Amino acid sequence: MTHADFQAVSVHAPTAPALPLVCDSPHSGEQYPADFGAAASLAQLRQGEDTHVDALWSAAPALGATLVAAHFPRVYIDPNRTLRDLDPELLAEPWPEPLDPGEKTRLGKGLIWRRMDKATPIYDRKLTLEEVRHRIQAYYEPYHAALAQAIEQAQRDFGAVWHLNLHSMPNDAYERLGRESAHPLADFVLGDRDGTTCEPEFIALIETALRDRGYTVARNDPYKGVQLIAQIGQPALNRHSLQIEIRRPLYMDEVTRERNAGFEPLRADLSQVLAQVARYVRSRTAALSSTK
Repeated sequence: MTHADFQAVSVHAPTAPALPLVCDSPHSGEQYPADFGAAASLAQLRQGEDTHVDALWSAAPALGATLVAAHFPRVYIDPNRTLRDLDPELLAEPWPEPLDPGEKTRLGKGLIWRRMDKATPIYDRKLTLEEVRHRIQAYYEPYHAALAQAIEQAQRDFGAVWHLNLHSMPNDAYERLGRESAHPLADFVLGDRDGTTCEPEFIALIETALRDRGYTVARNDPYKGVQLIAQIGQPALNRHSLQIEIRRPLYMDEVTRERNAGFEPLRADLSQVLAQVARYVRSRTAALSSTK
């Protein structure tokens, strides 16, 4: 059994009557394991964090939702990637199972990040298979187990589940992705993998709630959602999953990672949005139970 340096994941259970609403923040971890062995500086590594995202949505348990949050950083190992999405260029020896690295992995940002940007490699060495397996067993797998348990319990108790996968995005997201855009990055990007991971009413509710509070909102541009909503979101089985990206300057300084003056107003707005989501989930759950 391999052990983490610290608790890999927190699960904040509902403090109000439970709803089948699960929120997870896989990239807001700020604790760096002792065996990281990175050549890049901590300041450089922290650019990969969705810093403070779990705090922005902290009202979730008081509204009946479960909130799952990672404590480890995504640059160490990313729970929003499949285990096959591993970069072979990172490894000191061949991985024994088949790999299927995606486009972002080729840019150095797969299951385990290889570089922060074109000019900033994370390591000055290759990783051993033992190191990678430790990261999977001590950090990645506990996060997935905690999230899966929350999802499955909601489905078991209510016959349905609504899931919010919570992130933040750098202000230069298009540039980092190597894409040109005719319009500026929206304040919020809602990703449902082009309409496949949740019922249309769910994403429409959240889009309208955000627009009503003065924010700009885009769908699936430039982020559609990755592994977690792909595996959880199965609308035909009453499993609805949506990724929410927040433009970081709305609430923090991207260089220092400190909260800015916008943090508390944004948290208050998101708490109101969550309250609307909770009412929606409550009404949908009642409607489903009445048809049984």
